[in-house]
Amino acid sequence: MKSALLQPVLTVDSTFTRAKDWLVRRPSAFTLLLILLVCGVVGSINPVFFQLANLFDMARASVVMGLFALGVLIVLAAGGLDVSFTAIAALCLYSITKLSLLYWAGAPFVVLLLAGAMGGAVLGACNGLLVHWLQAPSLIVTIGTQYAYRGVLLTFVGTALYMNIPESLESFGKFTLVNMASSQGGRVVLPGFFLVLVAAALLTWWLLNRTMMGRAVFAIGGSLSIAQRLGFNVRTVHVFVFSYAGFLAGIAGVIHVASNRLANPFDLNGMELDVIAAVILGGARITGGSGTVAGTLLGVVLVTLVNNVLILAGVPSTWQKVIIGTFIVAAGALFGIRRTR
Repeated sequence: MKSALLQPVLTVDSTFTRAKDWLVRRPSAFTLLLILLVCGVVGSINPVFFQLANLFDMARASVVMGLFALGVLIVLAAGGLDVSFTAIAALCLYSITKLSLLYWAGAPFVVLLLAGAMGGAVLGACNGLLVHWLQAPSLIVTIGTQYAYRGVLLTFVGTALYMNIPESLESFGKFTLVNMASSQGGRVVLPGFFLVLVAAALLTWWLLNRTMMGRAVFAIGGSLSIAQRLGFNVRTVHVFVFSYAGFLAGIAGVIHVASNRLANPFDLNGMELDVIAAVILGGARITGGSGTVAGTLLGVVLVTLVNNVLILAGVPSTWQKVIIGTFIVAAGALFGIRRTR
């Protein structure tokens, strides 16, 4: 009789243990559960949340953060940390806009995008070389370069706000994949620059999972000494990951100008913690050697949800950081269990 009474309790406990083990093995699944929780709570309080227009607004708001997060992911996977990406993006977006308006107002969008990507890659390579030459923590180095890049921008490039951006950037910002009328009489718009994030995600996944460089990134992030004994070139990997992060930051800067139709040298400042939070929530370890593109994008969606949608549920904007912080602590506890096991 006693065994029969204990059987339901043991069954529930076993189910809970299996569910916990499944979450521990799949960090991105925990992030997905948090997304579903936020969507369920907000949607139950305000059914307007489930409209297609809100979904497209979320997609639009995720593009720049998603590009930043993919760059941070590949640096974190190699055991580093970059906080200079917003400064790189700001320097690229403002310099390219100003130079284009002064010397080539009719420059094609592809040229401006390539200029942003290459400029960002060069600045990122400087980060990688400094990290390798100085043998200093990448966080310290990129804090320094963040201030340096911002200082160069504001001191030597300019501080004026440009509202008349190049025509090609404005046209690209207006390009839409979906543009239809909503049932409420407004417009439901999915911007074309969302495809840039899709392309960047596919490229990052391919680099990390289908190339020798990707294996080197995870190897160095997992154990630097073992990776060196296996013959991986640490300098090459450092320069590559920081260049790639700068490459995506330069692209993000150009997309930011196109989407907002203005160039402000003070833009993007302060986004660093949100981006790093998104990558950590996506399952990447701060110590390196792990991380996935899918998990990172889920982390971006979660942070974007908290920052942009909770207002629909009547949650004050001052609570956004509290909620994100709580999620990070919960994720850290779960991922700590995974490392212990």
